[in-house]
Amino acid sequence: MTVPDERDDLEAQFTQWRQYVERRPELRRSDADELEDHLRGSVDGLIESGLRADEAFLVAVKRMGGLDELSREFAREHSERLWKQLVLSGDTDSPVAGAQPRRDLLALIVCAAGAAVSIKIPALFGMDMEQDVAFFARNISLFAFPWLAAFLAWRRQAAPALIAVLLGLFALGAVAANVHPLAEDSQSLVLTGIHLPIALWFAVGLAYVADDLRSSRRRMDFVRFTGEWFLYLGLIALGGNVLIAFVFGTFEAIGIVPEAFIIQWLLPCGGVAAVVVAGWLVEAKQSVVENMAPVLARLFTPLFAGVLLAFLVAFGWTGGGIDVERDALILFDVLLAVVLGLLLYSISARDPLAPPGLFDRLQLALVASALVIDILVLVEIAGRISEYGTTPNKAAALGENVILLANLAWSAWLVLGFVRRRTPFAALERWQTGYLPVYAAWAWVVALAFPPLFDYL
Repeated sequence: MTVPDERDDLEAQFTQWRQYVERRPELRRSDADELEDHLRGSVDGLIESGLRADEAFLVAVKRMGGLDELSREFAREHSERLWKQLVLSGDTDSPVAGAQPRRDLLALIVCAAGAAVSIKIPALFGMDMEQDVAFFARNISLFAFPWLAAFLAWRRQAAPALIAVLLGLFALGAVAANVHPLAEDSQSLVLTGIHLPIALWFAVGLAYVADDLRSSRRRMDFVRFTGEWFLYLGLIALGGNVLIAFVFGTFEAIGIVPEAFIIQWLLPCGGVAAVVVAGWLVEAKQSVVENMAPVLARLFTPLFAGVLLAFLVAFGWTGGGIDVERDALILFDVLLAVVLGLLLYSISARDPLAPPGLFDRLQLALVASALVIDILVLVEIAGRISEYGTTPNKAAALGENVILLANLAWSAWLVLGFVRRRTPFAALERWQTGYLPVYAAWAWVVALAFPPLFDYL
């Protein structure tokens, strides 16, 4: 028999093992259930034979063999299913895993076409992309993200209540983008242009996790989706540039200059449609490229750790201050966001049962360095505000750096505890996924409240 504390620890180990199993795209949820039942039965038998719960779990996992070996065995047993997954659908855990690929393709065509049409609707009211740059800059995410969210909500068969929430969020985004009388040189216009897409991207995330809103694992899946979506969008953009070059060159060769068509139609319509197409590609080819972002994270983590440590050494050596003008603030916030992104994608690909190693210590150095830099930037911002007063840029940067400070500080503590073998790895993952709504809330505050709060400056 196991005592309650041992049973709780054992269940935590089962949970970590299950989370790792469910990351393997070649295993269905039913396969994971079968493996877990087999593991639990083996553990129960070992406990009855006299082993402690933790010993029984380790022995049972060892007897089952490496998970990669198990995955390959399942792939060989279900080779037809694996081929279909790799080539057609890939998302075996979603509620629509058995849906016909043609239905997904039809939904993609509808949503991509909807995005392309929506960006041309302002032209019916006399707006031009070259002359009304500020309008399109504020609203660009509203032409693309609702359609991507619609595609994801359709795939996950989102409940009507959640669909209503999504419609409300995008309507709120339209209000934030257009109701405030902002001049083209106002700081609030720039802040809205930066923060509104972030807020709406979290609305896309709500559609992504529609099948399990409270699941930490599904939130981490959305983090992975975000990285792969960004990579695919970049690849599409590169291909689009090649296409534009061919269109321009070939038509110009026969005396036709397609510049107006490219600027007014191909670029805007293709750009917003590509947002939806990239999301579909991640969903359809998930098992092929799911490790791209984590691999890049493992590559750049030591590089960024070295750069941040070198910056801190140089800062201490020179004894100078930090320039907290707008461009510098954006640069530091992007840098800190990249650090968190590297941490998130490394977490998403890590075996939660593996012991801490050298890479975990590199992550600790990276997070600790970013934490120190965040504190230095906060001190500079607070000093400038107390001396010269606040501006929308400084207030937004202050809030963002406070939010980042809280995340980095607790993340550093959890990574330190994990490296010292005092904190389970799952705690770090739960903290990161649970903190995501804080960023969404702040983005909405900046986009909605800052313009009137600072008199539309």
